[in-house]
Amino acid sequence: MKIGFVSLGCSKNQMDTEVMLHELMSAGFEITPEETEADIVVINTCGFIESAKKEAIDNILDIAWLKKHNGLKGIVVTGCLAERYREEIFTEMPEVDALLGVGSIHNIVEAVESIAARLKNKKLPKYASFEDKNTVRLGGDRILTTPEFYSYIKIAEGCDNRCAYCAIPSIRGRFRSRPMEDLIAEAKQLEALGVRELNVIAQDITSYGTDLNGEHQLAKLLKELCKLDFHWIRLHYLYPDEITDELIDTIAAEPKILPYLDIPIQHCNDTILKAMNRRDTKASLTTMLAKLRQRIPGLVLRTSLITGLPYEDEAAFEELCEFLREVRIERAGVFPFSPEEGTKAAQMDHVDTEEAKRRAELAVDVQSDIIDDYNESVLGTEREVLCEGFDSQAQMFFGRSYAESPDIDGRIYFTAEEEIAPGTFVNVRLTGTMDGELTGEMV
Repeated sequence: MKIGFVSLGCSKNQMDTEVMLHELMSAGFEITPEETEADIVVINTCGFIESAKKEAIDNILDIAWLKKHNGLKGIVVTGCLAERYREEIFTEMPEVDALLGVGSIHNIVEAVESIAARLKNKKLPKYASFEDKNTVRLGGDRILTTPEFYSYIKIAEGCDNRCAYCAIPSIRGRFRSRPMEDLIAEAKQLEALGVRELNVIAQDITSYGTDLNGEHQLAKLLKELCKLDFHWIRLHYLYPDEITDELIDTIAAEPKILPYLDIPIQHCNDTILKAMNRRDTKASLTTMLAKLRQRIPGLVLRTSLITGLPYEDEAAFEELCEFLREVRIERAGVFPFSPEEGTKAAQMDHVDTEEAKRRAELAVDVQSDIIDDYNESVLGTEREVLCEGFDSQAQMFFGRSYAESPDIDGRIYFTAEEEIAPGTFVNVRLTGTMDGELTGEMV
């Protein structure tokens, strides 16, 4: 029986897909990259915000078309949408044959086998599993879906920050750190596979270890990871007020840890931050960002921002834009507020969706000028670049420096007088831009 996969959402979700791939292959199932060739398709969904829910539903309906017209035998829906709307999915989308919550991904083989059994006996009930997400074992062997030269390692699950706009704690559960020995063992496996760039991820990596013994242990974990044969170690996502001096010193001292930090701040207005249950203020954010730039040479920052949050009037929005102009964060994703059911923010007054979108577009314009200025400032310098391939249309190689995270930021396009294999590190002199992305030549 052939199994196809559709994996949606963030890199944390992608890692869950990799675990399910391994479990199915270990059970003897064949994996196909083509949904049209599959007997059963597993759709690992995101359900974080409205746009993600729409994308997930659209994908389920697309695969349902294959079931009706192309001989597909079954559909398994997993991930955040399944966890969040477990009562509605079977009713609203009867084409779905099995559901797995976020705590039940290790039951993927059982879910697939249940569909096979139901094909033989229509009286069998549809399969659904929603194990306690707060107690389920974390991690597991994976089949990497990233290029062989980079991968992710998820050091924790869930979140305890309880931001008023965010549904993640109700979907993914409380914050749980994985034991350090498990993480080091997994990292050694990735090292043996030839991974050169290790991306450390969680909903909040700065809280790593605090649920185990009350102490921040991210710096300790990073020092252990730096002993392994990775070339780059990249960090996503850091909660602003949990960034300790020890962590800053570790990032600054360890050459393998990239001076690229993803720190979602969401907003800068004090009234909005307080209402959203954020522990920051504009002053604390400004101080923290300045300290990071002072102590980590060459630092590139990425953040996430939300426009249209409750209490964001025109003055608060302009304050956000001015804050961006002042602190010059190099990378920023800007999202219009999505009032999610079950969150406190959804019950608060806020601007309408179209106005939130308009403000997001204006903030993107501000950020585009900052990115352009940043790109202009680095022309003439040399960067170490991880080559990822060759673009036949542009007739140039492409890759990323420390300042570009995979699948989030842009690329660097460059020329070379010799063939460069993907996964190779090369030095590139930056000479120009192309459609907002940097270009250069190998030196």
